[in-house]
Amino acid sequence: MTDTANTLYRRTPSPLHATLLAGTVPLFLGALLSDIAYFKTYEIQWSNFASWLIAGGLVFCGLALLFALVNLICAQPKTGRPLAYFLLLLLTWVLGLVNAFEHAKDAWASMPSSLIMSVIVTLLTCVATWIGLTNLRSGGAK
Repeated sequence: MTDTANTLYRRTPSPLHATLLAGTVPLFLGALLSDIAYFKTYEIQWSNFASWLIAGGLVFCGLALLFALVNLICAQPKTGRPLAYFLLLLLTWVLGLVNAFEHAKDAWASMPSSLIMSVIVTLLTCVATWIGLTNLRSGGAK
């Protein structure tokens, strides 16, 4: 008699999903670097760069969020990594939207809060990308 264990494997993201997800990191990181440059130089164009990079990051993150929602619906256990990935990506998108609204203010009026929001969004997108792109087995292998 053989002993079989029910080993669950996470699906790897499709190439389009992985591209959209990985694209959020440089866009939000670029916005953070633009905010830092604006904070140090007071050149208004850095704030404009950050606004455009955040808009691009929101588009990529929103599309990756749709893929994450489909993966969550198709996942057998609706808890664990698929749920954490979806919630992190949703939180990233919502805080990115708040950051975009913050950047819509007058350039210097948005400064300490938009820089802090850019740091938080960049960290969240890095964690969400890490969770979304790693393919770990759950369960024991015999």
